[in-house]
Amino acid sequence: MIEARIKELRRLIQVHNYRYYILDDPELSDAAYDHLMRELQLLEAQYPELITENSPTQRVGTAALSAFASVQHEMPMLSLSNAFSEAELQAFDQRLHDRLKLDEASEIEYIAEPKLDGLAVSLLYRQGQLAQAATRGDGTTGENVTQNIRTIAAIPLLLLGKDYPDVLEVRGEVIMPTAGFDAFNAQARAADQRTFVNPRNAAAGSLRQLDARVTAKRPLDMYCYAVGKVEGDAIAVTQSETLSKLRAWGLPINPKTKVVQGLHACLDYYQSISQQREKLPYDIDGIVYKVNHLAAQQQLGSVSRAPRWAIAHKFPAQEEMSRILSVDFQVGRTGAITPVARLEPTFVGGVTVSNATLHNMDEVERKDIHIGDTVIIRRAGDVIPEVVRVIIADRLANAEKVNIPATCPICDAEILRQEGEAIARCSGGLNCSAQVKQAIKHFASRKAMDIIGLGDKLVELLFDHDLVSNIADLYQLKAADIAALPRMGEKSSTNLLNAIEVSKKTQLHRFIYALGIREVGEATAKALAKRFTDLNDLIETTPEILQEIDDIGPIVAQRVYQFFQQASSQESIRELIAQGIHWSVIEANAIQKDEELPLANHRYVLTGKLSQFTRAEAKSQLEKLGAKVSASLSKKTTALIAGEKAGSKLKKAQALNLTVLDEAALYTLLH
Repeated sequence: MIEARIKELRRLIQVHNYRYYILDDPELSDAAYDHLMRELQLLEAQYPELITENSPTQRVGTAALSAFASVQHEMPMLSLSNAFSEAELQAFDQRLHDRLKLDEASEIEYIAEPKLDGLAVSLLYRQGQLAQAATRGDGTTGENVTQNIRTIAAIPLLLLGKDYPDVLEVRGEVIMPTAGFDAFNAQARAADQRTFVNPRNAAAGSLRQLDARVTAKRPLDMYCYAVGKVEGDAIAVTQSETLSKLRAWGLPINPKTKVVQGLHACLDYYQSISQQREKLPYDIDGIVYKVNHLAAQQQLGSVSRAPRWAIAHKFPAQEEMSRILSVDFQVGRTGAITPVARLEPTFVGGVTVSNATLHNMDEVERKDIHIGDTVIIRRAGDVIPEVVRVIIADRLANAEKVNIPATCPICDAEILRQEGEAIARCSGGLNCSAQVKQAIKHFASRKAMDIIGLGDKLVELLFDHDLVSNIADLYQLKAADIAALPRMGEKSSTNLLNAIEVSKKTQLHRFIYALGIREVGEATAKALAKRFTDLNDLIETTPEILQEIDDIGPIVAQRVYQFFQQASSQESIRELIAQGIHWSVIEANAIQKDEELPLANHRYVLTGKLSQFTRAEAKSQLEKLGAKVSASLSKKTTALIAGEKAGSKLKKAQALNLTVLDEAALYTLLH
């Protein structure tokens, strides 16, 4: 009798959760629901042997994690290409017509949904039970956040019905609704505690708590929008049918999702949601359109990390006016001197902005930026805020021209700027503490050695307390020294040392990238690891042999050669290997073959201002397609991509008789 009653209570609670969270049609009052939950809690307390992990009373664990485990996604979690204008959406629709061989009169059936501004996650169900949850991470590897996902009431621990597959992976977005965000911040302010800047940061921060009891107190929600791995027969023939199945199994689906016919219906949906945006219970930054028929999706396939059959139609970037109070010069890992505007704090794009990048002195001069100027600043999503233009009419009489200092603001070494380069650099090298700090941060970063928990602030702390002075020192840290640092302790020290130990097992291309060789990004590091499976062969090679690698020209070859010829570099590598850093012979699939990518063996240089991308975004998209993006021109350059007001590089490209592409040609190249 007791066991039967417990099972019935669990069934009733699951059904009423479904009606409340999925159907938005509750049958019980809150008090009646609480009565069912309380009865179940009392019975389970009396008969603990009858407790199961999927009981609704067991959503919150009691033990905090020491660190998140990594999860390898069996199917990559792809990102989306973006459209920022109606013309770009029309081009997307036309590309699909061409690839699907449809005539102009045929309208493609799309499914449209709001693009939620949260954190992408994957839920894995086995035999209908929630077995694992992971963040998207880099699309290939994420973090295991199962313990925290279980605390979100909208996510079922057990699927409803009987017709679900044995293995079902569901993708979706974890968010913090705006009402919950406002209430949480109000409580935090009342308790004189830290508040979150925006709901997206709040959702991400809440889901990445090592103690699930903290996550359970945060008002998180989730909407599912796709499936990943499915074992068994296909669950549907369209995206919309897939979502209907997920909803029937108890998973939350955004009620604003809609099937639309053709481009004009997409644009109508975009306008409709735009008008509702301020009243929606969550933050969005655009609309996602997907081809509805799954067979067509499969026919269209993917490019690099983005599907051809889907696109995000982003809302316009948000702009506000501010005033430049001062300009500082930051020193990067390679000595690059970057001017940064310090602004009157201005709320734009969901955050308060106090700093904006000025990129380099060419940009400062082109935009005629003075200290004291009133400027337009722009922020789109996670893009670093930038100064768009100066309001010349509001310029003060005493506005001060921005001049680059003659010496480094950190180490006082001479600042040099090579002819033809937009970037000036500190000549201090390893004598410049700023460059050393940045080198350590780069070494520990996710795409390099991936030392979890070793963020920028902790690197600064370790360096400023003389615990590290180079990358090799990381592997000689002592627990007691770390624990004695401000805001650290025994547990934090143990977690960091465990993460450092885990990082010792890596891959050769990650290690090469982590060394921070100038102009050696991920793609070049992979090319080097593919050519030189033995690090000693790479150390002993010559510039001539390096140039035999398809995506390496004379400048990069010289940079690599000079780096490995330096005694300090060789000493650092010896120390790191002695500390236990190792890798296996290149694994199959560890490095994607260049010939599989559409822009393999192509080299591009970017210059000037692009209207639809930042240069960093353009570089990233080109590299995803296999291209090498260099900072300097050479005879091996495939083409110069020139935006507005291109400078000396355009003249040099013309002198070398190189191909020059405009932004429209770049857009075509990427799609």
